Amino acid sequence: MKQNLLSRREFVRGAVGAAVAAGTLRGWGAAAAPAKLRLGGPAYAKADDPEAYVLAHRKLGYRAAFCPKLALTETDRIRAFEQAFARHDVIPAEVGRWCNLMDADTEKRAKNMANVTEGLALADALGARCCVDIAGSFNPTSWFGPHADNLTEKFFDAAVENARKIIDAVKPKRTRFTYEAMGWAMPDSPDCYLRMIKAIDRPAFAVHLDPCNMVNSPDKFYRNTALLNECFDKLGPWIVSCHAKDLTWEVEMNVHFREVAPGKGVLDYATYLKRIAQLPEPPTLMLEHLAKPEDYAGARDHIFAVGKQAGLAFE
Repeated sequence: MKQNLLSRREFVRGAVGAAVAAGTLRGWGAAAAPAKLRLGGPAYAKADDPEAYVLAHRKLGYRAAFCPKLALTETDRIRAFEQAFARHDVIPAEVGRWCNLMDADTEKRAKNMANVTEGLALADALGARCCVDIAGSFNPTSWFGPHADNLTEKFFDAAVENARKIIDAVKPKRTRFTYEAMGWAMPDSPDCYLRMIKAIDRPAFAVHLDPCNMVNSPDKFYRNTALLNECFDKLGPWIVSCHAKDLTWEVEMNVHFREVAPGKGVLDYATYLKRIAQLPEPPTLMLEHLAKPEDYAGARDHIFAVGKQAGLAFE
């Protein structure tokens, strides 16, 4: 049966949730103690033994984890990982299926759709927060690269159709399907993301927040606190997982932002962590894109320190 557009009651509930997350409704969320945060990242552990895999995360101080690579047919191993995550109170944060859902090659596009659909089913089987991919790109040589048509209604409509097909094929009960924002492909802003949520019109579609990916101008770079607050004000009720990284500006004759470890750039982490903690069910926060274990350790320690200074606690 075709699902109806968001009802007025559902939309109001979402708006109330965003206001609570922002701390703007007196007597609701403003006075409540922030929830504890769950940080995660690569543990450099083999996935042969579910128990060892999960304990490697606990050893590093993580209470969230990237999901291991598993085939959907490995039902016993999936169950073993699900039990190990629960036993040691580590949340499986995301199943990443990084591929191009907009590939110009029909055969490749179909293969990628099947890959992401399987990823969503795996996330549901594991009880993960989400399965995540970018919406894709019309770039013929880079699966995530820029293209003029990535910012058109043609792209938007294709992203909506793809998300609906993936969700309807799986009908997940415990997880969500998400697109990660990009600076040169939709969703590229909080407003675009909110519009996409309404257009997809599926409860199983949610937000995977990576604010650095929305910084695509000097204004957003310097005013990233405002961008962070806008993200949580508008998208808070739908945010299920987040990425942790940072940005610096490489000075040259044109704009060039570069990803760096948290604390090495300009992102307002105090605001970022506070807004995550204010959500009724704080999303997992996952470190990514660093080169070495010691880089991750430094980023982890920085986030812990910023959180402590802001009066926040981690699980």
